[in-house]
This record gives sequence, C-alpha cells and structure tokens, in this order.
Amino acid sequence: MRAVQVTTLEGPEHVAVAEVEAPTPGPGQVVIEVSHAGVTFPELLQTRGMYQVKHPLPFTLGSEAAGIVSAVGEGSRFSVGDRVATITGKGTFAEFLLANDEQVLLLPDSLSLEAAAGIPMNVLTADFTLRVRANLQPGRTLLVHGAAGGLGSALVQLGLAMGAEVVAVVSTEEKAQVVRDLGAQHVVFADGFKDAVLEIFPDGVDFVADPVGGDRFTDSIRSLRRYGQVLVLGFTAGEIPTVKVNRLLLKNVAVSGVAWGEATRDDRNLIHSQWEAITDHLASGALDPHIHGHFPLERAAEAIAVLDERAVLGKVLLDVNPSLT
Repeated sequence: MRAVQVTTLEGPEHVAVAEVEAPTPGPGQVVIEVSHAGVTFPELLQTRGMYQVKHPLPFTLGSEAAGIVSAVGEGSRFSVGDRVATITGKGTFAEFLLANDEQVLLLPDSLSLEAAAGIPMNVLTADFTLRVRANLQPGRTLLVHGAAGGLGSALVQLGLAMGAEVVAVVSTEEKAQVVRDLGAQHVVFADGFKDAVLEIFPDGVDFVADPVGGDRFTDSIRSLRRYGQVLVLGFTAGEIPTVKVNRLLLKNVAVSGVAWGEATRDDRNLIHSQWEAITDHLASGALDPHIHGHFPLERAAEAIAVLDERAVLGKVLLDVNPSLT
C-alpha cells in the first residue's frame, strides 16, 4: 500500500510517498481503509524531530483519519463495513491503517467521513479543555486565541454548543469572517485584544483557551475576571511564556495545563467516554469542522507545510480515497 513516510528529520519538504506492507489486525485491533486523514500541527513537528513523542525512522506520518473498517482482529468490538474515525498517534497518512479498538470511534450516520477526519484530535482536545478541565457551564464567558485555526475553531464551536458566550481572537479580517460564520458572538484582533475584551466585559472573562502562547500570555491573565482560568494548550507562536505568579493572586485566577494526549495514555477509555459526551453535538451538526483545503496523498509535504505558514483557516485534509462513503 502507499503511505507517507518520514525517513529524515529535515522538515515537511522531505516526506515522500512510499510502498509499505499493508497491516494485519491482531486481537482487539482493526484495519481501516482510509477515506480522509486530518493534518495536525504535531505532524509538522515530527518531520523535524521536535515533537515530544519520538518514532524510530522510518515511520508513517498521521494522527487521525476516517474511513471504513476493512478487517478485524479476534475480540474486536467493531465489524467490517463500520464507518469510523480514529486517532492513533501515527500511521494515518496511508491507504490502510492499523488501530486498537480504544482508538476507534463509530460515526453517527449524519456525519460524513470528510468531516469526521477533521474532528478527533481538535474536537476531543476541545472537549477535554472545556468540559473536563474547565467544567464550562452555560452562560460563562470564553476567550479563544487562534480562533480560526483547527483547534481554535473546534474550541469556538464546542464552547457555543455548551452554551458559552465566546470571544474569538484572530489576526486578520479573513480569519474574523471565518469565526463569525462559526457563530462567535464577539471577534477581536490579537493586536490589543486585552483592551478590546475589557471593553466588552469590564470585569473580564471566565476562561481563556490559549493554544498560541508567546507574548500575549500576560494579557490573557489580565483579561480574566475574578476566579478565572487560563487553559494552556500549546505554543504555536513558538515561544513558551512565563508567568509571574503574583499576578495570580490579584484576582484569585489560575493557569491550568491541558495535555489531552497525556490524559489518554493514563486512561484507555477516555476517548470513548468523550465521544459519548459529544455525540449529540456531532449528530446535530454543531461540531462541523471548517475545511481549509484538500490535498491528495502525493502532496502531503505541501499540506503539512501549509501549517507552518500560520495561515490555515480551520482544517487541512489529505484525500486518500475520497470515493468511500
């Protein structure tokens, strides 16, 4: 079968499609024929050896995908022909992939394979952030940095679905229109966001979800109301910020780390419990990723490089076998 492989840690331009052996399922495993695969920021980091999880070279890229179960191992809970999404950590940029049962998610009939491929990492991270770590309740206020990106747009959509009032922070008018279309009640620009937010909510917001980091972090803390919380999801800006902890005392605010991947390693049932929690939102269409662009498998290097340009609006997909439904 064809698969996108990393053979050297020199960046996305050096990945290439190669012929590799097709997988065979073991007990409690399935093989999935891939329709679409989502392209995520960790793939970009993996091509440079900068991601915290290191795979021996060569390896097949890809963390998430959607498709049809084509073979099952002994004792698997799935059946051949099931429409599924999966999040595996590697191996999804291929015509077929191997996944353990706990990594596989059965799709509602109303959810297309195209949309499903763009959901697992971003939406499950958003659910872990807002429901598990923040205990977000209807009527609370949520500020989302990088709101037009893949994770940011998932945070916006899920926050709205959970009844929050959402402030989306973006860097361009084009991105502003994307988040308006998603339904965000307020849109502000990254330059001067704190003052803009405090004009809307003079006492500040309840939560700030920040996958960006960098030099906006201190102003995120200043944007909180009393007992508010900054949820740290990553550092796509490149710089890991620091915080003077005396700032946390001024309004009894908190800074919390959100490491969904680590949580899944501690709890093998977490992904399935999350999927159950968001199923109604998926079935209703409330969680429907905005697709930035489609690339064939042969253009995987280009698809990954797009993430490096910080201009992605929503989700980038690889079309592996889009004829599957």
